[in-house]
Amino acid sequence: MSGRQHRETELARRIRARGLAAGQTMAQIAEKIHETCNAQFGTTRIKSHRLAHGIALADVIEQVRALFERDGKPSPGIGETLLSAYESGLKRPGPEYLHYLCSVYHVDPGALGYDGPCICGNTHTPPRPGARDPLLGGPELRIVPDPGLTERSHADLAKTSDDEDENVLRAALLKLIKGERQVHLDGQMLGAIENIRRRMDDTFVSASVSPAMLDQWEETIAGFGRQYMNTPPLRLLCDVLLEFSAVRRALDRRQPMDLQERLCRMAAQLAGLCGMIMINMGDYRMARSFFRTGRTAADETGDRALRAWITARESLVPLYLGDPQEALNLAKKSRDLAGQTPCAAQAMAPVIEARALAMLPNASKKDVVDQAKKALARARAAFTQMRSQEKNDLAFGYTERQLYFHQGDALVKLGQVLEADIALQQALHQYSPQEWLDPILIRFDRAKCKLLEGEVDEAVEMVIALMDKLDLSYRADIVLKRAQELADSIEEVAPDHPRLPLYRRLIEPVSASQAVASAIMAAGLVDAAGPSMDASPPLDRPSSAAPAAGAWASASPGSGEG
Repeated sequence: MSGRQHRETELARRIRARGLAAGQTMAQIAEKIHETCNAQFGTTRIKSHRLAHGIALADVIEQVRALFERDGKPSPGIGETLLSAYESGLKRPGPEYLHYLCSVYHVDPGALGYDGPCICGNTHTPPRPGARDPLLGGPELRIVPDPGLTERSHADLAKTSDDEDENVLRAALLKLIKGERQVHLDGQMLGAIENIRRRMDDTFVSASVSPAMLDQWEETIAGFGRQYMNTPPLRLLCDVLLEFSAVRRALDRRQPMDLQERLCRMAAQLAGLCGMIMINMGDYRMARSFFRTGRTAADETGDRALRAWITARESLVPLYLGDPQEALNLAKKSRDLAGQTPCAAQAMAPVIEARALAMLPNASKKDVVDQAKKALARARAAFTQMRSQEKNDLAFGYTERQLYFHQGDALVKLGQVLEADIALQQALHQYSPQEWLDPILIRFDRAKCKLLEGEVDEAVEMVIALMDKLDLSYRADIVLKRAQELADSIEEVAPDHPRLPLYRRLIEPVSASQAVASAIMAAGLVDAAGPSMDASPPLDRPSSAAPAAGAWASASPGSGEG
């Protein structure tokens, strides 16, 4: 033991002795150790709990092994080296090890320094004050299942719940296919979505499919990535969640290691895709929940690139909620996870960093501008190292047009007008006439460039022409929010502009029912009106017959904003 470790242990021992004398619980003593030792020694919360119990790494390992044996599981591979890595913060325990560490210390994951609930869905906190700790010789506190609930009845209940939730999604999917207009994210559908996500969490604590079946699932997931750009979000969400539920059932029983890893990878990708769709639909709370599930699954694979991708996608949630500092922290975390591995997150994370920096209150200061430009340079360098497959994947990769668009968006917010306009033009030229949302947002950014250059009249006419041609189905929340931001910017520099009242009338929000009805007509899902998406005209023509995927949600699937 080094001198530093010895001093840390001695200080923790004194705190523990005083706490026991004062009648404090182990959790209270651990909190005091963390408060006292963290600043001086960097003591993590999980290590504080071991020190609070006054035990060695080997004691914790033996307790975890005993719990595995109690539950009829093979002896785990956890050892002192791995536990030490957890305590130093170099590694994070997977959901199963975290469950058993919570059982050892009788605390929930948050007390050990990890976000989210335990995978078992139960609390590990002792139900009554003064309960003795098994590590100190007292009886272990356990949640005892109802003896009348057999393993078979558990399985029957799970299958019944699965069927009910999947039937809700299938019913919504059939209505969308038939062209019914009143299909909304109501309480029943949101409940089914959340139930499916929670059951995926639950399976990781208990979890034979054939390799051929896994091949088919992987092809299906890759197909979802391609559909992400041109399929209405609610329709895509139903399809994705049905596959998500099927993967969960496969994970219900532990598979051979290689198959288990592939299933966890698929679960992470599907959860991440659900989170992206939820961002598009404006439900940021649910998006965060799916990203959390995705992180749990990705942690099981040990794939740094996959974990970094999930984290980069999650950073968009605080970015759109107006919390650039949290977005910046998550983007940096994603970059750290990616490390030197060439992957989509290595290019995506620095761009999100730049966009977050541009939203900070002091974004116009030279040092912030320099930081953002350095981040964009890192993104461009990382993009050149990506595989060609990832450069063409809108959902699980990062495309060149997304890079140009997001780079231009950050530069506009930084006030770098000339560079921004060049990047935005490069992005705009790479979009086809059938892709509508990103080009609209790019045009808003170009109008902002005109405004920053002092060409107020031209900026106003650009956005009036843009909004005047937009069908109801295009007026998603993200479009209206960007339109409103530009209206406020115009009012700051020209509050009496004669065309401003007209522009404000054009950007008034529409009701959800109007948007959904218009989307159904525009997408050609009913016979009553409008050509199909294949017949849609370029964006700069009147848009009554244009495709309208975004009307199903607050942003288009596959857009650079999701």
